[in-house]
Amino acid sequence: MPTAVLTDRERTAVQAYLRLLHTVRAAFDVEGGPPLVPPTVLAEAEQALDRAGLTGNEEEFFRLLENWCPPAESPGP
Repeated sequence: MPTAVLTDRERTAVQAYLRLLHTVRAAFDVEGGPPLVPPTVLAEAEQALDRAGLTGNEEEFFRLLENWCPPAESPGP
């Protein structure tokens, strides 16, 4: 459940980043060649960051990302 209130543009940037992350992970899972990430997915993430005013402000972006989509807890021993 999201814990931070994001603007529409911030939420769009976070969602675009997560799509990019999942696409990159999937590309590494494919055997038989170098991983390929469609340029449109990368462009979408860059445009969303720019529209949200987060280009060049990675610290703020990753703070938003962590607040909205906290990392999963590691399983105990």
